[in-house]
Amino acid sequence: MNTSGQEIDGLVVAITGASSGMGAVTARRLAARGARVVIGARREDALARIVAEIEDGGGHAVACPVDVTRPEDSVRLVDRAVQEFGRLDVLIANAGVATVAPLRDGVLDDWNAMIDVNLRGVLHGITAALPVFTVQGSGDFVTVTSTAAAKWVPGQGVYAATKAGVRALCEVLRQEVGPQIRATMICPGATDTEFTTDPDLRARMSAIAMAPDAVADAIVYALSQPASVDVGEIVVRSAAQP
Repeated sequence: MNTSGQEIDGLVVAITGASSGMGAVTARRLAARGARVVIGARREDALARIVAEIEDGGGHAVACPVDVTRPEDSVRLVDRAVQEFGRLDVLIANAGVATVAPLRDGVLDDWNAMIDVNLRGVLHGITAALPVFTVQGSGDFVTVTSTAAAKWVPGQGVYAATKAGVRALCEVLRQEVGPQIRATMICPGATDTEFTTDPDLRARMSAIAMAPDAVADAIVYALSQPASVDVGEIVVRSAAQP
């Protein structure tokens, strides 16, 4: 059995939700270790700044405007990686959104946005990347979910439902596409990012939130394992989180 770890250097990695937070930190971390990254998000100006930072540091990066709610955008992201670098080794589905409120106060548009981004967005990425991975005979799906996928609390009903759905989806994906293709879930707890539009929630989370670097480190760990090892799920959270 091959026990040597996989090299990050040279991997072609596409990342959604990469204009800030966990996605941006992960892009920088992987590029610093030699990966060629294709970063996708809706904010083109932010993507351009991150590409410039990576290239100034000697790394390789390209930007691709992506709205994960549009399946054609996920296809464009995958195609951009293949066109630019000749292949795609890793798809990191990181885009996510959260609006927190009791169900009785819920807003249908907010619920639909979470379903469209958090669940359908992951499906769109799988649909786009799986044919490429299948032809190559290799590839890694890395999906950023949440501890809310397994721990359910008031106010997070719809958000948790989307994350629990993604958790089930990724576990089935792992069983269906292995062993040549791997599927990993990264489940962060409270993290210092912009993923929620609720300022009160951000303020409450700030006391227990971990830095997004912890998520990037978990992703690097999963990708660095030997090809024969699939890290199915990593839960990472601040020691201060209940």
